[in-house]
Amino acid sequence: LDSSIPKIILFTMKSAIIAALIGSAAAFAPAPVAKTTSAINAFEDELGAQAPLGFFDPFGMLSGDVTQERFDRLRYVEIKHGRICQLAFLGQVVTRGGLHLPGDIDYSGDSFDSFPNGVAALIGPDSIPTAGFVQIVAFIGALECAFMRDVPGTGNEHVGDFRNGYIDFGWDDFDEETKLS
Repeated sequence: LDSSIPKIILFTMKSAIIAALIGSAAAFAPAPVAKTTSAINAFEDELGAQAPLGFFDPFGMLSGDVTQERFDRLRYVEIKHGRICQLAFLGQVVTRGGLHLPGDIDYSGDSFDSFPNGVAALIGPDSIPTAGFVQIVAFIGALECAFMRDVPGTGNEHVGDFRNGYIDFGWDDFDEETKLS
């Protein structure tokens, strides 16, 4: 060895290399499986719980006082938000593809395709008029309060079924073979 390097520095560097090797080996060790509480185990058989995760609650929203009613409420909100996101994505794709409603958006003669796509249609110098934005928000609010809600006792088949007895696709009249095809 070169005598110009003090022994303490060699010892420190060797220790650092050994510690790094041990730390990297720990990355490949199997992780211990966390035991779920009995309250969470109550939802292991719900729709969406599947191997290898089982019932997955990453934010711990069902920890503590867990009831079936709270679980159903969170599932309802999740389905509703998912549908809103799907509609927003579809609207983004359609307008970016160049498909706009025909006609004018206001009485001054501004056509639907004269406004930019995406968030720029709501915010910015070329955005739709404020009255138009207020109408959009009011329409969404009316849908939220009057139609897009789960009304108990109207024949809804599952959480998030917003038909509320108004729309019947005739699915209940199908035989088992037709349902499976």
